[in-house]
Amino acid sequence: MPKEVFDGLRAASIKDRSQLYQELASGPFFGFNREGAPKSQGMIDAFWMQGLMAGHKNTFDCIQAFSETDFTEDLKKFDIPTLIIHGDDDQIVPIATSALLAAKLVKDSVLKIYEGGSHSLGDTSKDRLNDDLLAFVQS
Repeated sequence: MPKEVFDGLRAASIKDRSQLYQELASGPFFGFNREGAPKSQGMIDAFWMQGLMAGHKNTFDCIQAFSETDFTEDLKKFDIPTLIIHGDDDQIVPIATSALLAAKLVKDSVLKIYEGGSHSLGDTSKDRLNDDLLAFVQS
C-alpha cells in the first residue's frame, strides 16, 4: 500500500486515536463496512478498548513497523511446515501483497484462503480458523 495510507493512520492517531480505533473497528478491520455484514458492537468496543490500553507511542511506532518492514528474506528461510491463512477481503493487509507472496516464498507452505474473510479471522471466522489450525497441527 502507498506510504500515504500509513501517514494518514499516523496523523489520525495523533489527532484522535480513540476515534481512529472506532473507525477501524466499525469498518475495515472486521469488514463491517461491507454491505450485509453482520456488525458486532462488542467486537468494535473490544478493539477500541484494547487500542486505548496500549501505549500511544507504541501503537504509533507500530504503524511504521508493520508497514515498512520487509520479511522477504526471513520467509525464504522457513524450513518447517507452515500454514498461511488469509481472508480474501482483508482491507487492512491485502491478500495480494501478503499471503499470496508469502505462500510463494515459504517452501512447502499450505495456503488457506477464506472467501470474504476480513483482517480479524480470529473473531469473524473463529470456528473455521480453529478447525483449520487443529487439522494442520494434527497432520
